[in-house]
Amino acid sequence: MNFLGHVVRFIIAAIVLMVVSWIVPGFAVGGFWSALLLALVIALLGWIIEGVFGKRVTPFGRGIVGFIVSALVIWLGQYIVDHVEVSLLGAILAALVIGIIDLFIPVSTPFEAGRSSKNN
Repeated sequence: MNFLGHVVRFIIAAIVLMVVSWIVPGFAVGGFWSALLLALVIALLGWIIEGVFGKRVTPFGRGIVGFIVSALVIWLGQYIVDHVEVSLLGAILAALVIGIIDLFIPVSTPFEAGRSSKNN
């Protein structure tokens, strides 16, 4: 994936986070720039977790472990990004809604994006 592809991916992720903040109680994002920064933080934390623990324990993984890690990463993101407030229940609901959205708009993980660009 080229640079422009990554930029578009993060813009879409920020828009999804803003939509989720309107839908999910206990999950509030202060604006587009906060949502964009939160998307970057979520991707970075997910990349670190995947690098340390492997694909089985990653926010991008499927199943209950991926769901729990996603909620934890979303919840931790509030401590890194200003103008983001997330309750524990809000993080769980946000992870659920983002997972449902991901069924319709799938996004590759940072590791998969790196592998596919090396193969081309």
